[in-house]
Amino acid sequence: MSQLPRGLTVRRDAGLYGYERALRRHGLDVVAGVDEAGRGACAGPLVAGAAVLPPGKAGVVPGLADSKLLTERARERAYDEVVRRAVAWSVVVIDHEECDRLGMHVANIEALRRAVATLEVPVDYVLTDGFPVDGLGVPGLAVWKGDRVAACIAAASVLAKVTRDRMMVELDRAWPAYDFKTHKGYITDTHTAALTEHGPCPVHRRRFVNVRRAAGLEPADAGHNGPGQSPEQVPGGQRSGGGEHA
Repeated sequence: MSQLPRGLTVRRDAGLYGYERALRRHGLDVVAGVDEAGRGACAGPLVAGAAVLPPGKAGVVPGLADSKLLTERARERAYDEVVRRAVAWSVVVIDHEECDRLGMHVANIEALRRAVATLEVPVDYVLTDGFPVDGLGVPGLAVWKGDRVAACIAAASVLAKVTRDRMMVELDRAWPAYDFKTHKGYITDTHTAALTEHGPCPVHRRRFVNVRRAAGLEPADAGHNGPGQSPEQVPGGQRSGGGEHA
């Protein structure tokens, strides 16, 4: 299900914690938010986070916002606060090989499901960012720009992005030619130049057309959708890509 329970509404001016407050008033006490980081990257893992924040002042995370709107330092502070305050939280990593095997959309759904499943408390309701996720075992709602309007989704986005960014810094030490520490595996001019010069390294995702092109597996003009775009090649000739930016 991707709708609010019957009779429940959330005011547009309810603030970042409005969804959780409204759901708790409806008897849904344990509300989890879930989000991912790395779907649009062509290198490194996909990471999903899930978080359940406590009610009241204990669950108000200083500086919490969509992770992509925060500076690196602010994200690290928010991460520490989420970990300290959350009733439960989890992070799930889908490595680049599983992303290639499943395809990014399936990998994304699987990561979100696993993140909710590994929470250490039973969940009454799940809020997801942007699109519904089936198979969670509990009712839920897909919230448009959820990481900007629902605290538990914002908390999950911070968990996912900080975890993934740390992993990409580690990968940069192993593969310094690609500057993963800066762009975190997303396509930039620097990343494109490194792919052109060195070809893909083992942590690049082979389903992405720009990676396949750099490996000599696609013609030079294959999948060209304009500057800065790195579409993924998926079955049926469809393309997906773009997504969040580092």
